[in-house]
Amino acid sequence: MIRIRIIRRAPLPNWARIAIPVIAIIVTLILAAIPILIAGGNLWKSYYYLFYGALGTRFNILETFVKSSPLIFTGLAVAFAFRAKFWNIGAEGQLLAGAIAATWIGISFPGVPAFILLPVVLTGGFIAGGAWAAVPALLKTKLKVDDVVTTLLLNYVMMHIMGALLFGPLQQPGSSWPRSPEIVAAAKYPILLARSRFHMGIPLAFIAVFILWFINKRTVLGYQTKAVGVNIRAADFGGINTTAVILKTALISGGLAGLAGVGEVCGIQYHLLMDLSPGYGYSGIVIAMLGNLHPVGVMFSAFFFSVIIVGAQTMSRITGVPVYISEVIQGMALIIMLIAILFTEYKIKVAKR
Repeated sequence: MIRIRIIRRAPLPNWARIAIPVIAIIVTLILAAIPILIAGGNLWKSYYYLFYGALGTRFNILETFVKSSPLIFTGLAVAFAFRAKFWNIGAEGQLLAGAIAATWIGISFPGVPAFILLPVVLTGGFIAGGAWAAVPALLKTKLKVDDVVTTLLLNYVMMHIMGALLFGPLQQPGSSWPRSPEIVAAAKYPILLARSRFHMGIPLAFIAVFILWFINKRTVLGYQTKAVGVNIRAADFGGINTTAVILKTALISGGLAGLAGVGEVCGIQYHLLMDLSPGYGYSGIVIAMLGNLHPVGVMFSAFFFSVIIVGAQTMSRITGVPVYISEVIQGMALIIMLIAILFTEYKIKVAKR
């Protein structure tokens, strides 16, 4: 009789952990050829214009960086939370919370200079996102409520709160559209490169990558989040205040997602809109998994996703392949990476008995 068991593997070397996401991306692009061909596209032409549309010109490259900024923030938010086994599926709602705070501050203080107002906007957006993430963290630690459910449902709560504000106190006077007044000039991110939308939020996203790497590798909190994520009972037995660690993790995670919302308001739209985010918070989950929950991996994963999202526009215009193919590629990347993670942590053992 054949017996099949799934057993844990020995830890993989670092080079293998780096190679796995790269292999996952390559496999994703290979499998993505199937829907492209089904849609009637020429495969090589479609891939050429997919990457040319994102990297072929100065304008395209800068737009890819613009798109990568919110994806980096939401990817970092999810990765930091998942590291401590706080299953934050609510980065979308936390992004909207940060955007609402940035909008309110940006239209309420017209006489404040930029060197004061911008730090206040950033701080307000971070605190708003962190506070919204703290709600499910408290429910998890105090009442044992499932954090996947609460973080996910709070996305819709925040969406309706934003709708109520945009049809109420934050609605632009004289307008029937759900849109806020324009934020003051001092609250807008400076544009760093001429003839582009390359704004201050982009280098801030890369700074956040370094800060999160430093927290993970060089601080007590980084050690504690890893310990809680590996075994919360052992961490508690070892003297770590696991409730405080999860709460701090939620505050930082939600704050990072909130900064993604600040960037969209202060760097791109200059208004609060109902369709401010096309799903950056949900994309952050895929990006975090593809980046193996490592800040640098998240950075490269977010850039890959922004290449796909921006390039799909050009590919669709020239080849006729639907632009929604980018979402198919994102979904494939998540599935393939999850399978890869499963088989890097476990192996199948077949034995006769």
